[in-house]
Amino acid sequence: MHSPEKIHIGLEVVLRSPPELMRGKRLGLLCNQASTDSRFRHSRDLIMERFPGRLRCLFSPQHGFFSAKQDNMVESDHAVDPVSGLVIYSLYGETRKPYPSMFKDIDLLLVDLVDVGTRVYTFIWTVIHCLQTAAETGTGVVILDRPNPLGGRVEGNVLKPDCASFVGLHSIPMRHGLSVGELALLCNQEMGIGAELEVVPVQGWLRDMLFPETGLPWVFPSPNMPTFATALVYPGQVIWEGSNVSEGRGTSLPFELFGAPFIDVDEVLAEVAATDLPGCLLRPLVFEPTSGKWAQTGCRGFQLHVTNMRRFMPYRTSLALLQALLKLYPRQFSYKEPPYEYEFERLPMDLILGDREVRRSIEQGVDIIEIEDGWQMELVEFQQRCSSVLLYE
Repeated sequence: MHSPEKIHIGLEVVLRSPPELMRGKRLGLLCNQASTDSRFRHSRDLIMERFPGRLRCLFSPQHGFFSAKQDNMVESDHAVDPVSGLVIYSLYGETRKPYPSMFKDIDLLLVDLVDVGTRVYTFIWTVIHCLQTAAETGTGVVILDRPNPLGGRVEGNVLKPDCASFVGLHSIPMRHGLSVGELALLCNQEMGIGAELEVVPVQGWLRDMLFPETGLPWVFPSPNMPTFATALVYPGQVIWEGSNVSEGRGTSLPFELFGAPFIDVDEVLAEVAATDLPGCLLRPLVFEPTSGKWAQTGCRGFQLHVTNMRRFMPYRTSLALLQALLKLYPRQFSYKEPPYEYEFERLPMDLILGDREVRRSIEQGVDIIEIEDGWQMELVEFQQRCSSVLLYE
């Protein structure tokens, strides 16, 4: 276990030694309630204290500044922050890309967001939209970096352009292994955005470290990401959002619990028994969501327990389960119909998986390991593409 004293997030580093780029600049801050230092002090308060009179406005991602909005496509309005009196521009409301007018009172946008290392988690794409507007308006961007809680391991197919959406704007795998800062550098370069961008790296973080090894406190970044255990299963379990299977929203264990009234747990366990699903255990149970899919209805399913964080493969595990349900319950199982994340025509499952061929292969019963083998070269190429933006060993 690494000592927490040895790891300092970008927020803490910038307060101690701000980059030259920040000197005398009017600042905006993209953050939410989880944007705290290791002592739970909020970045807005720390920046106002360290740079008096220079913070001019705030920006919030999906779920709102206070992470109060529960589900997808539940918008937040612009607001006034009760603590600072500053306007909070919602970037998950009438727009997901900031209007140039929102940047008129700032020279520099600071970004301090907790990410969970998964392509479909929208915070990273809010950052990319901010880079686009920053490039248009000549505004600088400084990312106060944080560890990727899932470390540097990558897993899954790389997004295909025809599946691009707000749950994936660029060709990265489901579990991307990058920090927000590294991903911003990659997209700024590869998407031709060309914003003036600087990243303040985390000091003391090593790429192979998982979140519990950092010694940092977990502060939930969104309502259904309450713990690190949730983040660990999320790169696979998020696929249930594209189906009529409950992903555990409306329970106290979102994404760890999943199921539906039509599931027979013994049949599912028998179906996935031949697939190597390392580092986890599927414990059968019944749960009753209080809201969302199957609200107030008993769902037969599982709690996904991770028994070995380093061996566990979340994407493989959930794809194997998806294939089992498609085979066992062709009449009861269904895909969610659009809309999903502001896409009104394409199948939500395709947007989540990021490749229509992956869905078709799963439907056709192609062995999951064989499907995986088909994207290994893409993953190697992705890691080669990332080599120039990596900030951590």
